[in-house]
Amino acid sequence: MRAAKIVLTGLMATSLITSAALAQQAMSGMVTKIDRLAGTIAIAPVQTGTVGASSGSAVEYKVPKDQSLEPFHAGDKVTFSATETGGNKTITKIEKPKP
Repeated sequence: MRAAKIVLTGLMATSLITSAALAQQAMSGMVTKIDRLAGTIAIAPVQTGTVGASSGSAVEYKVPKDQSLEPFHAGDKVTFSATETGGNKTITKIEKPKP
């Protein structure tokens, strides 16, 4: 029983650290899908380095009600920060990079 508590506590601590790291790090990506009614946006990470290389699949994020999705469209490159709580990823800041 004690070992299970230790393992569970370790997993919770790892989850919190991962969430904090995700929130603190500014990421960049390309918008692949927007659902304005559901308040979600899917962003595929942009890979640096090899031209034409795929960096992986898009991740869907919830967007807070006070953040408008109107300025964003599929194909836009964005920089953003996000948090993850209980398996739900939420955008905390999103903007188009300045040219």
